[in-house]
Amino acid sequence: MSVPVRDNRYPHRHLLGIDGLSADEIGYLLDVSDSYVDLNRKVDKKQTGLRGQTLINLFFENSTRTRTSFELAGKRLGSDVINMSVAASAIKKGETLLDTAMTLNAMHPDVLVVRHPESGAVKLLSEKVECAVINAGDGSHEHPTQALLDALTIRRRRGRLDGLVVAICGDILHSRVARSNIHLLNVMGARVRLVAPPTLLPTAAVRLGAEVFNDMRAGLADCDIVMMLRLQTERMQGRFVPSTREYYRFYGLDSEKLALARPDALIMHPGPMNRGVEIDSQLADDITRSVILDQVELGVAVRMACLEVLSGNRRRRSIESAVA
Repeated sequence: MSVPVRDNRYPHRHLLGIDGLSADEIGYLLDVSDSYVDLNRKVDKKQTGLRGQTLINLFFENSTRTRTSFELAGKRLGSDVINMSVAASAIKKGETLLDTAMTLNAMHPDVLVVRHPESGAVKLLSEKVECAVINAGDGSHEHPTQALLDALTIRRRRGRLDGLVVAICGDILHSRVARSNIHLLNVMGARVRLVAPPTLLPTAAVRLGAEVFNDMRAGLADCDIVMMLRLQTERMQGRFVPSTREYYRFYGLDSEKLALARPDALIMHPGPMNRGVEIDSQLADDITRSVILDQVELGVAVRMACLEVLSGNRRRRSIESAVA
């Protein structure tokens, strides 16, 4: 089965972030993603639209969900997928990021999926290669495909994004997921609330286009979506919370706090979860409220869509260049 022909409304060469994308471009990526959901639930999931193309996953940080999701997406579209182990690569021997980019470029991949601990590193790499680049998370900057899969999860459950009240709770300061979601939700017409202790909020957080709450109970009042975030201790230099026990008391999601949201409010978490720190286990596993596993499932569909769209754009540019 080949990739269907679509009217392309995403003209960009790369997907480096949500910031700067229009509502139409985001909506188009969500529509293409939606078309892959049913396919991924079939016994025969294989397509051939990306046959002959090469996808390289280059992860400078460990990842289970994102890397596996991109690997599955690439293989289901028929591409050759290579997972590069940075721990065993020339980078560990002193090679610079730009030298790595030039080396990979000489291998003529079609799509490069990159996760890097430094904000801006993926954009820099994208300027040095000829292939399409997808940002799988750079530092505390952005994680665009996570925001897209979160949006798809909400849209499939609620039928829309505009007008919904979404509370993003927890470690906003270090979260690239939060930043991408704030950009996307604002563009798509949702109302965004940021709920966190002052130590875990960015400077001038209100400039991000969201309401800011330090009291979780006030922040959750009458909201439609509760999006919990992981405490990213690996990015913290210093003490941001007194203890995980006290953090859970004031900012962990439990039944008492959730009762202040709308009765049908959905619970989300990008994973991995710290149960008993950010969220109560019973709530995380509550199939009537939690859509955490939906997020994981829909992540494959979103990444298939991104690979299809960017690969198609690259093919069109090659044809136009050859004709010219």
